[in-house]
Amino acid sequence: MPLISLSDIHHTYSGTAQAVPALRGVSIDIDPGEFVAIIGPSGSGKSTLLNIIGTLEKPSQGRYLFDNRDVTTIPERDLARLRATRIGFVFQNFNLIDHLTVYQNIELGLRYRRDHLRGRRELVMEAMDRVGMGHRADHLPRQLSGGQQQRCAIARAIVGQPAIVLADEPTGNLDSRNAAQTLGILKELNDKGTTLIIVTHALSQADQASRTIEMHDGRIHLSSRRLS
Repeated sequence: MPLISLSDIHHTYSGTAQAVPALRGVSIDIDPGEFVAIIGPSGSGKSTLLNIIGTLEKPSQGRYLFDNRDVTTIPERDLARLRATRIGFVFQNFNLIDHLTVYQNIELGLRYRRDHLRGRRELVMEAMDRVGMGHRADHLPRQLSGGQQQRCAIARAIVGQPAIVLADEPTGNLDSRNAAQTLGILKELNDKGTTLIIVTHALSQADQASRTIEMHDGRIHLSSRRLS
């Protein structure tokens, strides 16, 4: 059974004088444990599709099942809990809180969980160790390199042990060495069973995914699986 199932998804931005269609009838299934790369030119609908998968936006039309549950009908409070417990987000600009330490930023990923203090600490320490940031627990974001900030952001995304990690241009602000390290961490998570979906302009990264989805003008132009 697919973890993600999108059927005839449309999305239109109507906040301007003229409505702007971003997605035009997207249908796709994503199985548990897949590594999917979404590529395409700017304005093709990549990030809108990722936001809808992550329930950050609701489609204007269509049906979206997450783990066989229709999320288009779920109240916002329940959607927030779904995001916090089942979905991890990694962004190009890291989105760390400047005045919080690495440990505190990662702990934010557990804000909807009811673990007692010791349980939360164990989860945070495990997430930091997985990305090699245990020695930076007390540092502030401004004391970190770009690669270290992104590793902290990945730890925050995975601390709640989500079923799926969504990454929007996760290496866009990194040099080639840190970009390779970041992708390596994400691939390791996928190798251990986490479903991974990334939006990227880097074809070299897309080539490492088990499936590539190419978008143009709000539609899926091509969906291809890598031959093992």
